[in-house]
Amino acid sequence: MIKEGELYSGKAKTVYGTDNPEKLIMEFRDSLTAFNGKKKSEVPKKGYYNAQIAAKLLGLLEENGIKTHFDSMLSGNEMVVDAVEIIKIEVIVRNIAAGSLVKKYPFKTGEKLDPPIILFDYKSDEHGDPMINDDIALALHLASKDELTEIRKMALKINSILLKYLDEKGILLPDFKLEFGRYHGKIVLADEISCDTCRFWDKITGESLDKDVFRFDKGDLAAAYREVAKRIVPGINL
Repeated sequence: MIKEGELYSGKAKTVYGTDNPEKLIMEFRDSLTAFNGKKKSEVPKKGYYNAQIAAKLLGLLEENGIKTHFDSMLSGNEMVVDAVEIIKIEVIVRNIAAGSLVKKYPFKTGEKLDPPIILFDYKSDEHGDPMINDDIALALHLASKDELTEIRKMALKINSILLKYLDEKGILLPDFKLEFGRYHGKIVLADEISCDTCRFWDKITGESLDKDVFRFDKGDLAAAYREVAKRIVPGINL
């Protein structure tokens, strides 16, 4: 596979074309942002840890019947993925109240949410990624009614798989973000599942092991990401 020109560069990843129109290369960078880009940094090996965690978790989901865009790893921080058409909806799954949910609604941090809450945000930097409902998603032609139903169904199944797996690793999953795409007419999971897109808490101490360490100056971000990688990626080169 031949790596070609840059197609897109986001806050923490760069996507490149390849000589195969069906495949792309997704590079995980050491860049880090928070609060809509107002806070920025570079953390050595952060991209590597995220790429390895994402590869493990996407592979786990594939093994459990969830179709994803993941193909293989090209290098320690480069992932080969299917060239999907991204649906401009960020799907947030919440199991434990934290973050903006506590700020906007009368929940207490740490409160268990049963059943889990699924929220949709419109994926748009221009509009500030506002929360939307099914009616708005349909009106904006982001997805069909059947696709929205399938996305919700997949999100709940993904949640169940991850909760069980991470619990065995001593990690709680308060909430996480998913993105989906279309590939040959079918809905597949896209983007990543990593410390950048999930809240991970240590099961015993409640310590943050995710980007909140950077957001709120809680300590050594590289150490937090390294700890997650150590727990869930067997034999990783730390």
